[in-house]
Amino acid sequence: MFKSNNAFSGFSVNDTKKAKEFYSNTLGMEVTEEQNMGILTLKIANGSSVIIYPKENHVPATFTILNFPVENIEVAVDDLKKRGVIFENYNEGDIKTDEKGIFRGGGPLIAWFKDPAGNILSVLQQ
Repeated sequence: MFKSNNAFSGFSVNDTKKAKEFYSNTLGMEVTEEQNMGILTLKIANGSSVIIYPKENHVPATFTILNFPVENIEVAVDDLKKRGVIFENYNEGDIKTDEKGIFRGGGPLIAWFKDPAGNILSVLQQ
């Protein structure tokens, strides 16, 4: 039934203006805005999209909502830090990040950061 469906994902933010600025200017993504609806659409390089919608009583996701695969995590983290992105530092159980915010404890190298609404995003080395 859904084999050829163009499914998409979405998440909420408390301020679409800040979200648009962050995703377009800081992350360099193509972002479009629906007229008079306050809904943003992130264009993903593979042709898919993700919607961002305003929610007055928004609560940030407590899990990673978007993962951005990168070839070199060191370069990606350094570049994003220059753009003002602050990486999360974790030291909980099996999840321990280094001084750069990169988790190197098995699996892909990954570093988490938040958007202006507090939603968790990541860059992970392919």
